[in-house]
Amino acid sequence: MAAENVSGVQDRPRGLFSRFYASMSPRLDEEGLAELREELLAPLAGAVVEVGAGPGGNFARYPSGVVSVIAVEPEPYLRGLAGAAAGDASVPTTVHAGVAEALPLPDSCADGVVFCLVLCSVPDQIAAATEAARVLRPGGIVRFLEHTRAEMRGLRTVQRVADATVWPLLTGGCHTCTDPVAALREAGFVVDDVRRLRFPADRFTQPSTPHVLGTARLPG
Repeated sequence: MAAENVSGVQDRPRGLFSRFYASMSPRLDEEGLAELREELLAPLAGAVVEVGAGPGGNFARYPSGVVSVIAVEPEPYLRGLAGAAAGDASVPTTVHAGVAEALPLPDSCADGVVFCLVLCSVPDQIAAATEAARVLRPGGIVRFLEHTRAEMRGLRTVQRVADATVWPLLTGGCHTCTDPVAALREAGFVVDDVRRLRFPADRFTQPSTPHVLGTARLPG
């Protein structure tokens, strides 16, 4: 299905980085991201909102229990690629313009929300998590795979220096020393399933190597 552009929604163009990211995505999948995507999406069912869909790398991997995906992507070039990828998606998928902090969607419209390598570039992670809570129905879940701050003090220092200097300029606004789990909890979620991991596992350690994968739920 073609991408849908919602008038009045803020775009966040990333110029050269969006093209670099799209070109490197197949390599990342080969290095293990494809398997992580499968693990990320496997628990989902019903109507799903994917926030920051990038070029649509998740679309072909949604399980059969998912009946529809509404993907939101603020970067125009990546949104175009996602719109093309929606045509080969495993479930009916539409792609919209929009930002994580102000999703162009009604309240209580989803059974699941996906954050996949996106919160690192969102200026306000708590606002994004709060929006996820708004669009979820009672009993809905957030599944997330995100960069996170390192447990080791030395690497955490490297992350902070990188985030304060060249890293965001080279990586489309990515900040590595963030805590998406804390942001989800601040927005009212219970994070009852989280796994820390290295990705890519077989390459030298970078500021972006530490990741978390897990589930967040709204209490009650």
